[in-house]
Amino acid sequence: MSSTTAKGARPARSRAGTKLADTVSRWAFMAPSAIILAAMLAYPIFYTIEISFSRFDLMTFSAIEWVGWENYRHVLEDYRFWSSMKVTLIYLVFALPLQIVLGFGIAFLINADWRGRGVVRALFIIPMVVAPVVAGGIWRMMLDPLWGIVNWLIGLVGFGPLDWFGDPNLAMAAIVIIDTWRWTPFVVLIATAALLALPRDLFEAAEIDGANWWSMLWSITLPLLVPIIAATFVVRWLGAVKMFDIALAATYGGPGGATNVINLFIYEEAFRSLRFAESAAMAVVVLVLTMVLTGIFLRGTRKLEELY
Repeated sequence: MSSTTAKGARPARSRAGTKLADTVSRWAFMAPSAIILAAMLAYPIFYTIEISFSRFDLMTFSAIEWVGWENYRHVLEDYRFWSSMKVTLIYLVFALPLQIVLGFGIAFLINADWRGRGVVRALFIIPMVVAPVVAGGIWRMMLDPLWGIVNWLIGLVGFGPLDWFGDPNLAMAAIVIIDTWRWTPFVVLIATAALLALPRDLFEAAEIDGANWWSMLWSITLPLLVPIIAATFVVRWLGAVKMFDIALAATYGGPGGATNVINLFIYEEAFRSLRFAESAAMAVVVLVLTMVLTGIFLRGTRKLEELY
């Protein structure tokens, strides 16, 4: 009995040792890149947190005195901070759903069987490779009230020229349009890959049963794509919340702060007003809010995956 137990224990210890060696070897391969990544991410974050709780000396360009929550109190009492948060929220509410709907809608169209769809797919990649600052500058010229091609096209159908960058509502619309033009192709690529991965036998069975394309869309395609749509939303959320380049190049936060998104406001406060401590506190507040909302979105995504 004891010899049998000993024989059974040795293979168990051998398997445990093999598993441990495998884990150690994996971490050994990942350790260099993990250390570099942690250093590049952790140091700026902890340095920002340190500055946010300190008084910043411009002569030595370092934190010199611990002030506790004073910088955060100034930030939370600054109406301009909350105004920039409101502008960012407005941008996110309009831009994200528009990009998701357009991206998946365009993916449905270009995945249909028609001549030339490969060329169209290739053309959709172009906005993604254009630098955000370049995209903002190009669209600023296109939306120019006097010489822009957009107002010229609008004039052809009988509408007067629009002051895209002088009217607060139109300026926000311009930011949403530019960002949608640049990032919708990204959503199209994800949606295209998701559509190609759907099981074809379900559609063949539905077609045999007499279902039309509209019924298959609402009863099969969309339910299967719900987890992918939710995951795409989270990915775009993480990118959209960092909006800075396009607003800087196209409107510079104007008119009257109508497009002054939070990252642009933090940049202005830090590098123009030289309020580095308060800007660091703003960055930490935004980081915490982003992490909380991202956690909520991820939890919702997992719930959708369980349901569908």
